[in-house]
Order: sequence, then C-alpha cells, then structure tokens
Amino acid sequence: MKTYNRLYERLYSYENLYLAYQKARKEKTKKQYVLDFEAYLEGNLIRLKKDLQTFDYKPNKLKKFIVRDPKTRTIHASAFRDRVVHHALVNVLEPIFEKVFIHDSYASRKDKGTHPAVARFLYFMRKVSRNGRCVKNSWNGNSICGYVFKADIKKYFDNVGHAVLLGIIRRKVKDEGVLWLVKVILDNFDSPLKGKGMPLGNYTSQFFANVYLNELDYFVKHILKAKYYIRYVDDIVILHKRKKLLENYKDRIIRYLTCLELTLHPDKSDILPLRNGITFLGYRIFYHYRLLRKRNLKNFKKEFESYLELYREGLMTKKMLIEQLQGWFGYAKWADTYNFRKKILSELD
Repeated sequence: MKTYNRLYERLYSYENLYLAYQKARKEKTKKQYVLDFEAYLEGNLIRLKKDLQTFDYKPNKLKKFIVRDPKTRTIHASAFRDRVVHHALVNVLEPIFEKVFIHDSYASRKDKGTHPAVARFLYFMRKVSRNGRCVKNSWNGNSICGYVFKADIKKYFDNVGHAVLLGIIRRKVKDEGVLWLVKVILDNFDSPLKGKGMPLGNYTSQFFANVYLNELDYFVKHILKAKYYIRYVDDIVILHKRKKLLENYKDRIIRYLTCLELTLHPDKSDILPLRNGITFLGYRIFYHYRLLRKRNLKNFKKEFESYLELYREGLMTKKMLIEQLQGWFGYAKWADTYNFRKKILSELD
C-alpha cells in the first residue's frame, strides 16, 4: 500500500492557504465575515501559515444553530479563518483518498451527487429486474422482480469514532503534522460522547464521512461481493433479485459495523420489493416513473404560497419569484412533474 509523508509543509504553504481561501469564500463573497478577512487578506494568511507551521493553531469555538428543512438538524458553523484551514487540509488529503474511493459513493465528490446516484439506482433496477421483468400476476408494468436492502446508519455523524478515523487516515498518511491537525479539528467539536462525533456543517466532516465509510464500501464490494451497491453519505442501498441473499448481507453488515462503532437505524433499515416503489434521495422511484416524496412536495407548496403572497402584494417581482423557484425546479424536473411545474408557472400570469 502506498503511503504519504512530507504533506504538512505543502498544507501550510501560502499557495495552498490562498487556494483554500478562494474555495472557502465561494458563493459567500458578500458575507461580512468574508469581507472582514479579505480586508487584511495577506496578513491573515501569513499569520495562519505561521500558526500552523509552529503548531500553535487553535480553532475558534463552533457556532451552534438549528435548521428545519423539514428535518430538524443541529448545525455547527466554523469561523471563516477555520474554514480556510479545513479546505487547506482537504486540498492535501482528497487527492490521496479519491483514488481509493469506490465508484458508487456519491456524496460530496466531484461529478457525483444526488442525480447521478438516482440514475445509477435506475440502472441497477433494470439489471436486477432483467429490464423490467414483472412478478407473476403483476397488476401493472411497475410490478417488477427484485428487492432492495435500504438502510441508513443511526446518528452517523454523532457516532464516528475519532480513534477509528485517525487509524484509517494513518494507514495512508504518515505525516504527523497532518494527523495532528485532523485531531485538533475533531477535538474542537464539543460532543456529548468523548472521542466521538463530527459537527454537521464542517467541510471536513463531509470529507471524513466518506473516508470513514469507505471501509464499509470495501467490505460490501470486496468481501460480500455485492454488485449493485450505492452509498450516499450514510444512506445505503443494495439491489438483488434474491431476498434471502440480501438478508444475509444485512446480518453481515450489522456485524461489520461494530468494528466502526456504528449501528444501522432499526426503523430505517429493511428489505423491500422493488415493485412497491423505493424512496431514495428525495424521490419515490418506480420502474417506469419517479415521483417526488409527498413530504417534499407539501413543503414546497407551503413555501410557494408564501412567495406567491409576496408577489401578489407587490413585495416581490416576477423575476425574483422565478429565481426562487429555479433551485426547486432543478430538483423536481428529475421526477415526473412536468404538469405540476407548468401549473405553478401558470399561477404567475
């Protein structure tokens, strides 16, 4: 196995810190904390370089707040200075680990994401069902053969073991400076469980989440030899024509996860027939069509009504309203929503 050393000097180099700053400010150029950092940009980067070089770097306390979208989540935001450090670290580590990530890990990776994951699921569905072969006495063309083991990990980010994660990184990275910085970032999170947990909202948490569960990916692909496997953060699906084999996979995955100090969510881990339609990454997927999750559709309608009221009262222009809709339309167009989107736009006339 190839290992890497002499990374830390590259990490704290001015060139890497400047690149990290550019990435950290992306789509946030008008934020006051970015403007404040930029007002003394060269001095801030030089000071950050010195603090890292002398191992005097200490991150600021994370800012905690709650978001509801609609699921309630606790987000911990880092100071902009610390976000620059996070990007600087990932700039160095990502090229190393990207080489060993499996193809079908889709979260927080270049040229991956929700839509490619859904497209891959549809491809696997065709393979498992032999291009849509239906069960006996099927009632429509969506009643296809095959099953999916669908699961997620219980409180994944809260239960990532720091020692386990550092051990995984250490197998590839031998630079003690880099390992020190990883530990500093992990320890900055005030977790209720000592030595466990990563904050939602940190850029490093997204990257570490893939590094940590790459261990599971290898177990599923190379030990279980599951062919039709997809992971998106801690959402896992495995498709197969035989339910009994998926039950075996489930039992072995449950046992394996104990090595990572993790468990499957008991209420969100099950083996389901593909003919019933599968909820995955915000869509309800059938063989011949896709629907939006009812919860997502309900939330959109509520949000749209509030925008529409502002528009009718003259507090929002039509252009502004359409701009607000663009992001949701980009998500919705991946489902069979043409008529619904057309109806929404007609209400603006």
